[in-house]
Amino acid sequence: MKPRSARFWPFIALLALGLGACQSVGSGGLSSQLTVDPDTGSEANIASLTAVIERNPRDPAAYNVRGAAYGKAGQYREALSDFNTALQLDPGFAPAYANRALIHRQRGDTQEAFNDYNRAIQADPNYATAYVGRGTVYRQQGRFSEALADYNTATRLDSTDAQAFHNRGLAQQALGNHQAAIESFTTAIGLSPLTSEPFNGRGQSYLALGDYKTALDDFNEAVKRNRSSFIAWTNQGLALEALGDRKKAFASFARAANINPQYDPARQGMQRTTGA
Repeated sequence: MKPRSARFWPFIALLALGLGACQSVGSGGLSSQLTVDPDTGSEANIASLTAVIERNPRDPAAYNVRGAAYGKAGQYREALSDFNTALQLDPGFAPAYANRALIHRQRGDTQEAFNDYNRAIQADPNYATAYVGRGTVYRQQGRFSEALADYNTATRLDSTDAQAFHNRGLAQQALGNHQAAIESFTTAIGLSPLTSEPFNGRGQSYLALGDYKTALDDFNEAVKRNRSSFIAWTNQGLALEALGDRKKAFASFARAANINPQYDPARQGMQRTTGA
């Protein structure tokens, strides 16, 4: 039977990773958390997907697609029901396992997510998305070497997956291998040049290596692509502070704090550079 894993693109979320040892601030993944879009779960959209299911009641892919729409809309119970049905119809359907794993992660059920990623890999050992997801669970648990191994497998299986390269960079950072991380982030940027996070991640590694000017260049690119990223604004402030420009650093920290008043690194940066 032809593997089904390439038929649909399951959404995946990447968790944040802090780099406190080098005073840089956590970088989210390409999709950070699962972004909830209520419109995806609109009555009209769900009705159209339900109509597909009614025409194809034994098609696991149809349930997987509707489940993804429910998940995107934040309707996790309905999403889980559809993924469960898809897997009852086809216990070897890897994308449904990976999608269900993501919902488990959103609900805080890390062990269930881990189990589903393992099931997806068992169903299709060449399914790169499942390795990215399992690697993220490992990384969340601080098991960075195991995370890196999964990201390496994912990038080998799919050399066009910007998320996999970005996450590999995060794992390499956590292991202190910043030069390798820079290479991974650079690849992610080449694959997804309009995305903020790889620039922010690469800037963190340059910051850790003491290359503050190059780090600043990357953080500038990060905030240009996402003006609402308080993490990128804070990192920009850190680079400016390291370069001795306390006035501009304060402005960056203030911008971050305005976006997220509860973000301690931004508030602490403002306190250090007040009166510049």
